Amino acid sequence: MDMLAKIMPKPYHWLLPWIVCNSLLHVLVVNAEPILPLSLPANADAQEIQLGKQLFHSTELSGNGTISCASCHNISAGGDDGMPKSVGIDQQLGKVNAPTVINSRFNFVQFWDGRAKTLEEQVEGPIHNPLEMATNWPDIVDKLNQDQALRAKFHTVYGEGISQATIVAAIVAYERQLVSLDAPFDRYLEGDQRAISPTAAEGYQLFKNLGCVSCHQGQNVGGNMYQRFGIMGNYFEDRGNTTEFDYGVYNVSGREEDRYKFKVPSLRNIQHTAPYLHDGSIATIDEAVRIMARYQLGRPISDLQVSKIKAFLLTLSGEIKDDLQ
Repeated sequence: MDMLAKIMPKPYHWLLPWIVCNSLLHVLVVNAEPILPLSLPANADAQEIQLGKQLFHSTELSGNGTISCASCHNISAGGDDGMPKSVGIDQQLGKVNAPTVINSRFNFVQFWDGRAKTLEEQVEGPIHNPLEMATNWPDIVDKLNQDQALRAKFHTVYGEGISQATIVAAIVAYERQLVSLDAPFDRYLEGDQRAISPTAAEGYQLFKNLGCVSCHQGQNVGGNMYQRFGIMGNYFEDRGNTTEFDYGVYNVSGREEDRYKFKVPSLRNIQHTAPYLHDGSIATIDEAVRIMARYQLGRPISDLQVSKIKAFLLTLSGEIKDDLQ
């Protein structure tokens, strides 16, 4: 209230208690739900974002000039590549499903196993992975420095030349503004009861009642915790052919209690991010809902319940502001 008093003209100070009370009420109403609306932070540097977008789509970041970040993270198609496993340099196949880069700024860690704590750390992974871009920073910097126009852009944005640090900073600046805004469900949370259908609203209630929100909550409807896959059943035994890439967080921590744990994926834009799970084995939302009900909740689920939950999940798709030139 003291801060408001400093910026508000004195004749209107009588409004302060009302403003504070209603602001708190708004926060309480919004926070009463386990899912929160998305918003795009202000004060982003448009030139830095544009430079990051150019780099994100540049094949010069790969060893043989054939693969870009966008090769596995197609922004216009959900922020991933729609494949069970991504194809990297020399047509090599990756080992896990590529997660979407959209809304990745809200993840508490990056990658399925959480081996990168920040988006900055995440950039390093594909660069050095022999199955993805298979290159190194000195080679990248050398290739990019051959582009005079690009060098000029770096000097304009950062006041210095092309380096590992400035390349990473630009790419991350671009990724951070890839937020899916104005989803119907966000409008519903903000008070527009007609933003979603009655079926979707029933699906959301089911989503809460069945316990799905114990893992999928917050702004990103996931992405803010680890969870063991197969709490109420042995998914890997039933699927068969278990590999080290099914061990999840264990591969990073070495702790037995982390075996089969993964970062909970975001459910935002889920209609655009098939196939699902870390192994890319699930083709449809309906099947994914049934798999989760079986192995994570241990609860029977009817076709009608699946259809209602799916109706809710479809309202989580928003618009991506990616029209920078």
